[in-house]
Amino acid sequence: MSNSKWAVDVAHSSIDFTIKHMMIAKVKGSFHTFEAQIVADPEDLTTAKINFNVDLGSVDTRNNDRDNHLRSADFFDIANNPTLNFESSQIIKVSDDEYDVTGAVTLHGVTRFETFRASFEGAGKDPWGNTKVGFSATGALKRSDYGLTYNAVLETGGVLIGDEVKVFIEIEAAEQA
Repeated sequence: MSNSKWAVDVAHSSIDFTIKHMMIAKVKGSFHTFEAQIVADPEDLTTAKINFNVDLGSVDTRNNDRDNHLRSADFFDIANNPTLNFESSQIIKVSDDEYDVTGAVTLHGVTRFETFRASFEGAGKDPWGNTKVGFSATGALKRSDYGLTYNAVLETGGVLIGDEVKVFIEIEAAEQA
């Protein structure tokens, strides 16, 4: 394959996360609204250009009060910072189908370089003859690195909310003509 433009099929893609709660459990969440611009050879991602934009207002942790708090100035402050953006800058092949994808993450007005482990899951034709590809990616962000420091000290010691946010991305994309 060669570099092609790929359109993300959001009905078959997801951006999920987990974070520690009370130092004893994990809260899971998702972002339902996002878009991506991908130009890539799925069989060799080292030359790919990847841009993601995530609508932070689409956060869903299955708890409306918590989601509204996450949208507030205590956390994402979506009135002033409505999106999380990612733009790839370097992609290194680490095994047959795995890559380290490094890029600029902009969140809450702060830009930092982060690396995610990405896997090419395969390619195929759908029933209508369209070429589709699948990718998975995982990584972690420290929310304090982006000025997201809201927390509460627990009576038993420790804090209410962990600093590390683990990110899980599943993408299905269609080749564009």
